[in-house]
Amino acid sequence: METMGNLRRTHYVGALRAQDAGTEMTVAGSIAKCRDKGGVIFADLRDTTGLLQLIFDDSTAKDVFEKASHLKTEYVVMAKGVLREREAKTDKIPTGEVELFVTELRVLSEAQTTPFEIRDEINVNDQLRLKYRYLDLRRPSMHEPIVMRSKIGKVIRDYYEENHFYEIETPMLIKSTPEGARDYLVPSRVQQGRFYALPQSPQLYKQILMLSGFDRYFQIVRCFRDEDLRADRQPEFTQVDMEMSFVTEDDVMTMNEGLVKRVFREVLGVDVQTPFLRMPYREAMNRFGSDKPDMRFGLELCDVTEAVKDSTFVVFQSAVQARGSVRALVAKGMADKLTRKEIDKLVEVAKTYGAKGLAYTRWTSEACSSSFEKFLTEEEKQALYAAAGMEQGDVLLIAADASWEKACTVLGAVRLAIGEKFELIDKDAFAFLWVTDFPLFEYDEENGRYVAKHHPFTMPKDEDLDRLESDPANCRAKAYDMVLNGCEVGGGSIRINDPALQSRMFAALGFTPERAEESFGFLTEAYRYGAPPHGGMAFGFDRLVMLMLKRDSIRDVIAFPKVQNAGEPMTGCPERVDEKQLDELAIAVCLPQNGEQTPEA
Repeated sequence: METMGNLRRTHYVGALRAQDAGTEMTVAGSIAKCRDKGGVIFADLRDTTGLLQLIFDDSTAKDVFEKASHLKTEYVVMAKGVLREREAKTDKIPTGEVELFVTELRVLSEAQTTPFEIRDEINVNDQLRLKYRYLDLRRPSMHEPIVMRSKIGKVIRDYYEENHFYEIETPMLIKSTPEGARDYLVPSRVQQGRFYALPQSPQLYKQILMLSGFDRYFQIVRCFRDEDLRADRQPEFTQVDMEMSFVTEDDVMTMNEGLVKRVFREVLGVDVQTPFLRMPYREAMNRFGSDKPDMRFGLELCDVTEAVKDSTFVVFQSAVQARGSVRALVAKGMADKLTRKEIDKLVEVAKTYGAKGLAYTRWTSEACSSSFEKFLTEEEKQALYAAAGMEQGDVLLIAADASWEKACTVLGAVRLAIGEKFELIDKDAFAFLWVTDFPLFEYDEENGRYVAKHHPFTMPKDEDLDRLESDPANCRAKAYDMVLNGCEVGGGSIRINDPALQSRMFAALGFTPERAEESFGFLTEAYRYGAPPHGGMAFGFDRLVMLMLKRDSIRDVIAFPKVQNAGEPMTGCPERVDEKQLDELAIAVCLPQNGEQTPEA
């Protein structure tokens, strides 16, 4: 192997085109592919910007040609030469019109055979790819999202700074507070038996920054939640966090619409139309069965409770008597596609979301089959058809439950399953909307009390302030979520800035004054020194990048992600630590029968 010596890179290869022919240059990178054609050697050099063909032929110096003849995939090289137009041009790569005739070659690092090919369109086990993540990231399809992520971050910073925001860092070691997901805890060596938490978000700090007079704050920040993983969730993730003083809900939403418009235009060249559609939470649930509806296709839900209120069918009857809901979805003209076998699959989807089943009617040109119509009178059946808009050629799907929310959610999941299965979703579209007017509280069945739908610092709607204690189920919040293609990409609210109202909120959530003081006393104390009205939101940065690049998992847009068990295959973490470290922290480790370690302070 050689050193760079006096060679220094002069050009990245990705932007080289025919107009650059005749330029002497030095490039550097890894060999993606090498082909010896007998007297002519072609090597594709890959750097972070793209690929460029290197060529060595009978006019190449003998020592340089000899080195080239030993090149193998993933060797790291520097090559000096003159760029020239290719005889056999290709449109498969952006640099397909040019090649570098090499006059000087240095092999800086050799490489052994990789566990899988470093190219796109490979079928490789995910665990192997993650174990060798540094190799997987060399593939163009995996390299691109990380580069794109960096570009998106720059646009975000530029936009906020142009709009008078300050980028301010908040602590990573913070106080553990209730009412959120499970914290990651960090033991203190100095104060043994006490723990920090890693932040789930900078929520309290950014509110305190508003009280500190900074007026507008933003941060692209790492956050941590000890929760189960899924395609769009990681134990550590990145948030675009922002807060503004002296604003309304409309101000915050308008500011962040402008951000999204700027990001999509500058990074993707896509013109996002603003203002976004705004839809109250209850309307979103009623029409689409979701508080983050995918607006790229139709199939809206409807309420048929009134039409079946006198039915003797026990499923409908039970829901009506419990003051629940009977919701319907009509798949127009899909009777031939939605066979009984396909409907059975949808029943399983419904059961996954807590339903006991799914009532259906399938009306083809030959016959009408139904799982429930034998329990209805002819008048009831016609009233149901009219309420749902059911016609010949359609399939009617019905969910009934004592809970309005569950009935909606079940059919919302069925709607998405139909959209995916029958390709009703426009995969090229970017469909944004705001969901607003969320419930302030939701009832926690397990603990038998109300909890905050978002967090305890969310401002109630002005018209609902008087019912905070008397009717919490019908209190709405000054809260808003930005939704893109059926995914929540960001959410926020106007915050409480009155210590008396904040105390009422804590009481409504079941906090004793002592517990509220212990957990949040520093915040309520700060309120007493003058707090401007303020609000903000946070974007899931990983999720936004994932959706912009049309990827299926946020793991594709994170350099070193975790897997299902919250481990990292490449480094092998989490790992045991030695006894000395545990002793310094006054921690003993108890190993349960299954062999997993459970720390006890």
